[in-house]
Amino acid sequence: MGWQWGGGWLAAAGFSDFAGSTLVHSTGGAAALAGAIILGPRLGRFTKSGDAAPVKPFAASSIPLVTLGIFVLWLGWFGFNGGSQLAMGTADDAIAVSTIFMNTFLAGAGGVMAAAIATRLNFGKTDVVQMLNGCIGGLVAITAEPLMPSPLAAILIGGVGGIIVVYGTKFLLSVKIDDVVGAIPAHLFAGVWGTLAVPITNPDTSFGPQLLGVISINAFVFVIAFIVWTIMKNTFGIRLSKEAELKGTDVSETGVIAYAIRD
Repeated sequence: MGWQWGGGWLAAAGFSDFAGSTLVHSTGGAAALAGAIILGPRLGRFTKSGDAAPVKPFAASSIPLVTLGIFVLWLGWFGFNGGSQLAMGTADDAIAVSTIFMNTFLAGAGGVMAAAIATRLNFGKTDVVQMLNGCIGGLVAITAEPLMPSPLAAILIGGVGGIIVVYGTKFLLSVKIDDVVGAIPAHLFAGVWGTLAVPITNPDTSFGPQLLGVISINAFVFVIAFIVWTIMKNTFGIRLSKEAELKGTDVSETGVIAYAIRD
């Protein structure tokens, strides 16, 4: 973060990331990618032919709880992006915060709708989980520049983030990377998109410094995270037992079932 927000070398180069599409979100996604590679897929996640196994054993335990969690995140994002204005003592600052609130909401909504349309058209059914992750992708995408876009631009930026989540998830499965919660497409891929899209709405920025920031930050984080994950794997371990993977940590660690949900 000091490379940019602390007036570091990326700030001097002209890199812009208002609230952290790359500095916060894609860095987390890069670290998650390193962890997913080191950890490997869950037992039975891919068949012997390399295809993803049917989703049932690996589906979310409670869609209502996932949805509530997304709503909490969506609400918190107003403070995350709006608070990055760092001031509200003047009319200009108050208007800026209000604009950021509006664009943040619209980008999340754009991500939801784009993911809904993409899954319906390409997979035959509207995937609620992908819609929820699409919301995160839209929010992440707008975070790099939530002040300058028009309302329509905010929707489109968030919509592209939602589409990236859908096809980013499919891409990860094709290369046999098991991302349990979709953190990599929602944070890394959408964060990269949002950062590179800043010059579309902010005339004071340019593509070159944005690309430089995306590559340097994510490469640095990925390498460091890869080393840390490797050390943890080879010392105290990062993998659940076979029993915990098959039965769930609720049963293996506490002896009770956390979710008893019946359709």
